[in-house]
Amino acid sequence: MGQSAKRRRRTSALTETIVGHDVPFLLARTNTLSLAAVNTEMTKHRLTARSYAVLALAVSDTRPTQRQLGEFLMLHPSQVVAVVDQLEERGWVRRELDSVDRRSNVIVATDEGRAGHEVVRVAVESASAHIFGDLSEQEFGTLSHLLRRLAFPVQTREVG
Repeated sequence: MGQSAKRRRRTSALTETIVGHDVPFLLARTNTLSLAAVNTEMTKHRLTARSYAVLALAVSDTRPTQRQLGEFLMLHPSQVVAVVDQLEERGWVRRELDSVDRRSNVIVATDEGRAGHEVVRVAVESASAHIFGDLSEQEFGTLSHLLRRLAFPVQTREVG
């Protein structure tokens, strides 16, 4: 038996340990795998999963403030500034004064950013299909629903 086969057998045995059935570990491992796949695709577009998320939120027309982006994406304010700066330098987003709170900036996608998002979205979907392709459409829908319940417990219970 070759070294590769021995490694696979040892790894396969590890999946049956208590850790291999531990939900927090499985979530963390799946997160690592999915972020690696998305970031591989994003590097082709000179983006990261973080910068893609900010761009996608800017394209959504929700006009998020930098503070809201940080809270939603769980990023430190300095990380948000760096990502917005990167996207702004590419001409994909711009900062505008928030009409509700003139002390804050909202992040808005430019026409170039919307066009870039369309291209990059295809890459994200490709990475997602690679990671979650073994799930049926129904299983993927259930997974998405359950993850949303865990990620946004108050909002999903209010909406129903």
